[in-house]
Amino acid sequence: MPTVDRRSFLAASAALGGLAISGLDVGAQTAPRRGGTLRVSVDQAVSKLNPLLTRVNPEYLVAELLYSGLTRLALDMSAEPDLAESWTNSADLLEWTFNLRKGVTFHDGSPCTAADVVASFEAILDAKTASPARQNVGPIAKIAAKDDSTVVFTLSAPFADLPVTLAYTNAKIVPAAVLKSGLEKLDREAVGTGPFKLVSFEPERQIVVTRNDAYYDKARPYLDRVVVVVYPDSTAEGSALIAGDTDLISTVPPTEFARISKASGVKGLRVASGQFCNVNFGCDQKPFNDVRVRQALALTVDRNAMVDFVTEGLGTVGNDVPLNSAYRFFADLPRKAPDLAKAKKLLADAGYPNGLEVTLIASDRPPLRTQLAVALREMAKPAGFTINVQTMPHATYLDQVWKKGSFYVGFYNMQPTADAIFALLYTSNAAWNETRWNNAGFDKLVNEARATVDEARRRDLYAQAQKLMHEEVPSIIPAFFDLLAAQRDWVEGYKLHPRGAVFRLDYVSLGAGAPKRG
Repeated sequence: MPTVDRRSFLAASAALGGLAISGLDVGAQTAPRRGGTLRVSVDQAVSKLNPLLTRVNPEYLVAELLYSGLTRLALDMSAEPDLAESWTNSADLLEWTFNLRKGVTFHDGSPCTAADVVASFEAILDAKTASPARQNVGPIAKIAAKDDSTVVFTLSAPFADLPVTLAYTNAKIVPAAVLKSGLEKLDREAVGTGPFKLVSFEPERQIVVTRNDAYYDKARPYLDRVVVVVYPDSTAEGSALIAGDTDLISTVPPTEFARISKASGVKGLRVASGQFCNVNFGCDQKPFNDVRVRQALALTVDRNAMVDFVTEGLGTVGNDVPLNSAYRFFADLPRKAPDLAKAKKLLADAGYPNGLEVTLIASDRPPLRTQLAVALREMAKPAGFTINVQTMPHATYLDQVWKKGSFYVGFYNMQPTADAIFALLYTSNAAWNETRWNNAGFDKLVNEARATVDEARRRDLYAQAQKLMHEEVPSIIPAFFDLLAAQRDWVEGYKLHPRGAVFRLDYVSLGAGAPKRG
């Protein structure tokens, strides 16, 4: 069976580097020290300050510093208390009651009550808000305040995952008064209950926050300040950490991981995850509205080579479904392998006997997108595909291509549940329905699974949904990425979260060797 030769591939793409070596060593933890400034770097601008509208990891990081949700996502993907200190559910899973912490205040000094929770979720569920959380917090029919410290969620269908989904990145609680006056205020100011308060906001350069002394947990945060520094160039970002100018890199590209991890005083961090890049097809537009074209391109992909080329060996093989073994309801379907003869036949049957020329768009952030696009271009050539790769700045991609284009490379974090990733990307009413696959059979399976309590039945429904996606290929998912980060050895308490969009910096402290910063 033909495959892509590594040497010839590397010659075709100078952007792809050598295999990185893991530098795992989180070291022994000591009792947290209070005080100090943590400088954490991110790879793109923090363009959205409104926590209901954040879209990318640097924005999620800042929102998490400034705001709280009802629940938080623990390292094992379970829900743990945040503003809600406890919760109960009815036997039929249609009603959930959340008991709020008493005495919590927003950063402006106003009390945080059940009315603010109700107003926040009503805003999230309002289509006019356009919050990504709208389709990802569960089948909520009604939210009501029983009293100042009790919130009752009434669901439209039984849903066992509600405490987990309420920890969604955009499901933050903001003051009802702010929502009443208009969301625009949240574009400029942060009025949350989070562990830190906003000092300054320069989206393209840096964001500074200071400890919230009124935070509900009097022990945390341990740090005095956090400075989030934007480094668009990954090489410069790595060099800053090595020099000690920064303390933590939130996301390290595979091409930089070996260099950074081997540096003196630096620890490389790595965790298996369901994070992936996908090649999205506009299934409502030619030529990708023909399933044979999508199937043909999928059959050109050497998935083992993709793991090598794109993740530098720091990942696992994908199979065109957004779940891998890190997910609870993953179905281990037959692994797709390159079949160029079958790909050519499918393309000819679809009306392209002489091949097909298309343009694939890739954002420059993270660089993995471009690497995947170039790899696919080379792999698809022998089957008759001519793929022109167009790379563009990430801000331009978000404005002009994301959710609008018909052939582009996406990048997504692991979600806490199977339902969450399907509802984010692939159901007809998905928050980010990029593929416009709109498959009624798939929707029915997912909807039934989320309303099913029986574990075996739920597993079967999700398996059927994955099989349908595996066959119809609304997007190609060739590889999953291990999450990579790096820190100076004086950083203590930071644990890389498999979700990718969760950071928990309020648990971080600085050891005795940390530099003194104002």
